[in-house]
Amino acid sequence: MASPPSTATGFLFLLLLLLAGDVVRSQSYIGVNYGMVADNLPPPSATAKLLQSTSIGKVRLYGADPAIIKALANTGIGITIGAANGDIPAMAGDVNFAKSWIGSNVLPYYPASKIILINVGNEVLQYGEPELKTQLLPAMKNLQTAIDEASLQIKVSTVHSMTVLGQSEPPSAGRFDPSVVDLLKGLLDFNKATGSPFMINPYPYFAYQTDPRPETLAFCLFQPNAGRPDSGTNINYMNMFDAQVDAVRSALNAMAFNDVEIVVAETGWPYKGDVAEAGATVENAKAYNGNLVAHLRSMFGTPLMPGKAIDTYLFALYDEDLKPGKPSEKAFGIYNVDLTPIYDAGLSKSSQGGLATAPAPTISPPVDAPPTSGETTLPTNSSTTTPTTNSTGPHDSPTARVNASKNVAALDKTSASFVMFVSLAVASML
Repeated sequence: MASPPSTATGFLFLLLLLLAGDVVRSQSYIGVNYGMVADNLPPPSATAKLLQSTSIGKVRLYGADPAIIKALANTGIGITIGAANGDIPAMAGDVNFAKSWIGSNVLPYYPASKIILINVGNEVLQYGEPELKTQLLPAMKNLQTAIDEASLQIKVSTVHSMTVLGQSEPPSAGRFDPSVVDLLKGLLDFNKATGSPFMINPYPYFAYQTDPRPETLAFCLFQPNAGRPDSGTNINYMNMFDAQVDAVRSALNAMAFNDVEIVVAETGWPYKGDVAEAGATVENAKAYNGNLVAHLRSMFGTPLMPGKAIDTYLFALYDEDLKPGKPSEKAFGIYNVDLTPIYDAGLSKSSQGGLATAPAPTISPPVDAPPTSGETTLPTNSSTTTPTTNSTGPHDSPTARVNASKNVAALDKTSASFVMFVSLAVASML
C-alpha cells in the first residue's frame, strides 16, 4: 500500500496548482474598450467567448448595452459601463432618475454580470458645454446615492482627456489646467471619499503625430532609446506611457490627492491611416500594445508609482467602421470582427506575448538636465471638439521592428517548464 502523501508533497501540489493558475488566468489590470459605433460587430455571445480565451480581465462599455452585459454574465470578467453625456442633466437634477437608471441598467444583471464601475459621461470637463460641466458632480453623487441604497459594490467615476493637464513637461511638473481646477477639486474629493479612480486617456500615438522622428517612435513604442530626462526628479524616462501617466500623478499629488488611484481608461495605436497619419501601421500597433501589455505584466509600474501595474483599458477590441474622422479612427481594433487577431498583442492565454524592450528608467545624480527636444507627454488627444454621447474615443484624438512576444513568451515557457518539473517531482514522491 502506498504511504500517504507527506506535508512536503502536499506543499508541492499546492505550489503546482498556484503556478498553473498563474500561467492561464486572466489579468485584472488588463482591460479593453468595447466600442459599438459599427454595423458589423459579432454577436455578444461570440465576443464573450473570445474574451474568455484571452488574459483580458475587464471590459469597458461606453453605454450599458443589455445584450453585452448579459453575455458577460458568469464569466468573471469585470464590466465598466457608462452613463451618456446626455443623461447627466436629468441625473444631476433628480436622484430618482439615477435610481431608475440603476434599476434599468444594473439591477437586472448584477451580480452575475460583474459590473465594477460606472463612468458618468466621457471627457466632459474638456469638451462638454459649461452647464454640463457643472452638472457632472451632482450627477455622480446622485448615482452613488442610488448605488448605496441598492447595496451594490460598484464605483462611480468619469473619464478625462489628457488635455485636462495644463502642463505635462517634464512629468514631475504635471499640473491640471487652471480653467478646470475648481470643478476638478470637487470631482477629486468625490474620488477620494468613495475610493473611485481618476480615469484618464493617454495616447502616445498622438504625441508622435506632432514629432514623427525615429527616436520619438522608439520612445512611444517601449523600444530601446536614450530616454528623456526629468530635471525635477533626475529620472530618465524610457517610454512615453510612463511619462504621461506620471504627469497625471504629479498633478494629483500637487493638489494633495496622492491617494487617488489612476486608471487608464483608453490607450491604443491605430494599425492603418492615411498618408498624413505618421506611424499608423500594423507593426507599430503590435509593438505599442504588445509592449504595453508586457510592461504591465512586468509589475515595474511607473517611476512615480513603482511595483504595480496600472489598470489599463486598451483601445480597442474591434474596429468601428461608422466612426467619423480620419481613417485611423476606424482602425484601432486588436481583433477582426471574425474574431481573429489583426495582430498578436500577447493577449491570448495560449501564447501570452509582448516584449517591453525599453530599459527601466534611471535616476541620475542631480545635474542640470539638457533640454529635451520634442514633446514627451502632450499633445495626446488632438481634437477639441465636443464628443457625441455615444462617442467611443479617441476623439481624433522609420518602420518599427519588434517581436512583441519573445521575452514574455520565454517567461511563460519557463513557468511551464517549472510547472512540469514540479509535476515530475510530485509524481516521484507518490
